[in-house]
Amino acid sequence: MTLKGARERRVATGGVELCVAELGDPEQPTVVLVHGYPDSKEVWSEVAARLADHFHVVLYDVRGHGRSTAPKPLRGGFTLPKLTDDFLAVVDAVSPDRPVHLVGHDWGSVQSWEFVTVGRTEGRIASFTSISGPSLDHFGHWINARVKRPTPRRVGQLLGQGAKSWYVYLLHTPALPELAWRGPLGRRWPKILQRVEKVPGGDYPTSSLPSDAAHGAWLYRDNVRARLLHPRPDAYAHAPVQLITPQGDAFLSERLYDDLERWVPQLTRRTLPAKHWVPRTRPDQLASWIEEFIMSVDGGHPEPTASGRHADRFGGQLVLITGAGSGIGRATAFAFAEAGARVVAVDRDAEAAARTAELSRLIGAPEAWAETADVSDEQAMEKLAEKVHRAYGVLDVLVNNAGIGLSGSFFATTSEDWRKVLDVNLWGVIHGCRLFGARMAERGQGGHIVNIASAAAFQPSRALPAYSTSKAAVLMLSECLRAELAGRGIGVSAICPGIVNTNITSTARFAGADEAEERRRQKKSARLYGLRNYPPEKVAEAILDAVARNRAVVPVTPEARGAHLLSRVLPGALRRLARVEPKL
Repeated sequence: MTLKGARERRVATGGVELCVAELGDPEQPTVVLVHGYPDSKEVWSEVAARLADHFHVVLYDVRGHGRSTAPKPLRGGFTLPKLTDDFLAVVDAVSPDRPVHLVGHDWGSVQSWEFVTVGRTEGRIASFTSISGPSLDHFGHWINARVKRPTPRRVGQLLGQGAKSWYVYLLHTPALPELAWRGPLGRRWPKILQRVEKVPGGDYPTSSLPSDAAHGAWLYRDNVRARLLHPRPDAYAHAPVQLITPQGDAFLSERLYDDLERWVPQLTRRTLPAKHWVPRTRPDQLASWIEEFIMSVDGGHPEPTASGRHADRFGGQLVLITGAGSGIGRATAFAFAEAGARVVAVDRDAEAAARTAELSRLIGAPEAWAETADVSDEQAMEKLAEKVHRAYGVLDVLVNNAGIGLSGSFFATTSEDWRKVLDVNLWGVIHGCRLFGARMAERGQGGHIVNIASAAAFQPSRALPAYSTSKAAVLMLSECLRAELAGRGIGVSAICPGIVNTNITSTARFAGADEAEERRRQKKSARLYGLRNYPPEKVAEAILDAVARNRAVVPVTPEARGAHLLSRVLPGALRRLARVEPKL
């Protein structure tokens, strides 16, 4: 297999010939992608294709992998110094006059840590993006620190990583890994990746997998034991580093990187809700973060200004919020903006949406756009989805927040009242989930849908039959959709805020009341909500936390949490409370 549109060359180094592929304009900054085990350079094909529009992208098969030749003998032919020789030979051939931006995954990252911390490569590397592969030197120091000063927490970390490293022990056994990879494991590996890692099928892995994996076992045998026992004391990075950590990595604990600032003076951290093989499962997000990091290092635009505890999770992600012109929607847009996300603010009030987008950019969003749409209008939502996907891309996070309030007894609520509240509160959510969620699923790179329900979804009230019904439907829709999309890596959360100080009370309708009475009730409700004074910013924080943790149902305010608990353990008490008529 060859990379589509790639130019190939052979580079001789240290008794082997490396197969090097190039994409994009050689006059642009050079990005070198280094693959891991048991892969070949083709693991990067999706990421490389996305980067090639703006960069000179270089990929090479590590010695003994793909179409690069193997050293003879194999033993001692895969040491980190020899891999460093290979890297320098490649960059001297493809970018002799300028430093390169280095990206490594798995063992490609492990060896790249060597490249970026040894003196002889200084000046040849402009930046390094590390994905799922620690420095063996840093790993050795991490182990030593926990062995010398064992606390229950540190011992737990050692045991946890020790369990994740089970395959390393097997790869040190003589002959067995080679027999397995050239036999049943090699044949079954593509299906294992699809089933366990959710890697899309197709032309990856390549036909060289059995020999790649057999040769690559020497990466472990030649390096792991020696470096972990005797880590270098001077393994300091001489270039800025971006660390991308998949949160579902089955082989590496996030705790391995706790002390990384000691070794890396300029460190940017990112986390991704994904498993180990992110170059295949999350190429869009990887390419976006790599490009953003390179541009910040090269001076193309300033360093990302994202802040807050979610900055490493949402930086660069595309987030759309409906009802973003005020209240919870606007606060949520600001929270994602502060975390470095790109924001699409949607509201039926064009001026309010534009203001939200403008402020989002000031707060920290690298990009923010305003769009106008009525979520209850299916055709308007279809046009919105078409424009968003064409102009901005597929969403990473969708927040269906737009909603309206309606109070009044069941018999005072007309059929038209029911249609209005269901059109916005329920059908607006359905339109959003269907139109934007379908593209998330088609992309096959995960995502998250947030639907704003209400504590009224599980707290019946004689005064809110239509509103409570609409929100209960949103809650159940979210639960059903969560079950359906779990296998596609898409999370779904239902947020149930409770009594929050927003303008929904000022615009809520009161069935059966004349205009004057409705205005009086609106003012009184707004005053009561104002006295409660629970800010929408706390709901926004709960939304970001729900996405980061993939939480299913999130009651936010204390009264919402209490009602949710009662609905499970004492539903009769809630039914009795529902009979009380609120005095407005």
